[in-house]
Amino acid sequence: MALFLLNGAVRRDPAVEDWFSGLTDPHRLMVRPWFERMRACGPDVRELIHDGCPVACVGDAAFGYVNAFRAHANVGFYNGADLPDPADLLEGSGKRMRHVKLRPGVALDEAALEALIAASYLDIRRQLGAG
Repeated sequence: MALFLLNGAVRRDPAVEDWFSGLTDPHRLMVRPWFERMRACGPDVRELIHDGCPVACVGDAAFGYVNAFRAHANVGFYNGADLPDPADLLEGSGKRMRHVKLRPGVALDEAALEALIAASYLDIRRQLGAG
């Protein structure tokens, strides 16, 4: 699978912090812990804002993102179509990308989402020859 490469990813991007900081948007608050999990995947994780939302990369290769909308939030994966998803959390019909919708008051299989984040990160590392 082709990697989705983004130039300019850095260890901690102030623009990502700005996206999260000082906001009372409940959907942005809902996805912050999931972006923190992406950040914690490894020392090679970099980040930036792309298309208006925080993106986590291995080097310059994107593996995950979060975004907030009016009625829900997404935790998404650039390689989502190739990820194992035994809990059937992933949505979307694109060639590569998939996302998990988070809605206030709706239960979420957190362990399954954590597994998707880890699998996405490890898959991109493998494709880069780093893991």
